Amino acid sequence: MSGQASSYSLPRWRLTRWLTDAGPDVPADIRVALIGSLYGTLPIFAGGVINTIAVSFLIAMRIPALPFVLWCAFEVICCVTRLFVLLLAQKRAKQGKETPTDLYILLGVGWAGGVGYGTFISLTSGDWVVATLACLSAAAMVGGICFRNFGAPRLAGVMIFLTLGACCFAAPFLGEPIMLIVFMQIPFYLFSMSRATRTLNKMLVTTMRAERENEFHARHDMLTGLSNRSGLTKALDAHFARDAGQKRLALIYLDLDGFKVVNDSYGHMAGDRLLQLVAERLRGMIRNGDLAARIGGDEFIVLSEQTEATQLLGFGERLIREISRPYELDNKHEVTVGASVGIALAPEHGTDMMTLLAAADGALYQAKSRGKSRCMIASQSELDRPFPTKPLLVASACQLH
Repeated sequence: MSGQASSYSLPRWRLTRWLTDAGPDVPADIRVALIGSLYGTLPIFAGGVINTIAVSFLIAMRIPALPFVLWCAFEVICCVTRLFVLLLAQKRAKQGKETPTDLYILLGVGWAGGVGYGTFISLTSGDWVVATLACLSAAAMVGGICFRNFGAPRLAGVMIFLTLGACCFAAPFLGEPIMLIVFMQIPFYLFSMSRATRTLNKMLVTTMRAERENEFHARHDMLTGLSNRSGLTKALDAHFARDAGQKRLALIYLDLDGFKVVNDSYGHMAGDRLLQLVAERLRGMIRNGDLAARIGGDEFIVLSEQTEATQLLGFGERLIREISRPYELDNKHEVTVGASVGIALAPEHGTDMMTLLAAADGALYQAKSRGKSRCMIASQSELDRPFPTKPLLVASACQLH
């Protein structure tokens, strides 16, 4: 019953999956969020694009040899393509479509390789102005790589290696023994920055886990795992915000008959176990797209997009029949409870939780007043009915009110 959130596709290729792997115990929704983080921070992305194109262009102007011209051309093509893929992915994610995540990741790796190539040819050119400019540019890119990609530590590590590793490869060709110190500096720098990226990644995953647990606890009943009143209200509000009241919806209000007797006879732990078993049966009966909730005590709600009276009454009858089957609480006790059902329709009976609950509760009152184990659909008169006190009567039928 909730709206579809914008999200980016997980990578499908073996290499890109390895580069972005977040660990074996990371839930799928957090993996999706981590991939989404790779597409963020557009200002940092734009700064890196402008910097690398400007540096490669200036160096190619200073040394207009083929290797430098090719480097400049590659930077322009790669950066423009990355920007296009980024904007395309953002648009498709908002539309709920497949995003070119694999291509986006490989373009990032290619860009880092291009920066490293430019650093190598600049260092080996013999022009120390060019070498200084290229090395400063490469070093400056490392911070942005870490900040934009700590959602994927392996990817960040590979990009840092490709960006700065060129200094190690170029050092033996420079004829300056002092430059061999980079064989100590660059590996240490790569290790420390990769370690920092992994630490940030762990902190991010831990924070995401905590946020999702808090959100789950806020919207779900801890005893049964069904939605609670808050989650039900949010789902209903999201439905009307998404469909602007054009799509009908049924609120099915179910109340157990005889639960208090079980609770008093066998204790609260047995009563809690019975509620869990009822929730399991309820969860197994609803359709994909419907939502089941427990709003307190022995009261349950189903939000359903099936709204035809015949369908609803048939579903109500199945609910009553399934809920009324015996339950085995432990090896010694088998108990039976009944169920009564009241149904309200949106927008006919209202478009907010309180109004719909009042109408469904009025129909439930009518069902109970005519005997337990009945299902009733609210009439228009239920709109003006206050919340009633439910009497305990006996009957068995599913009727349209």
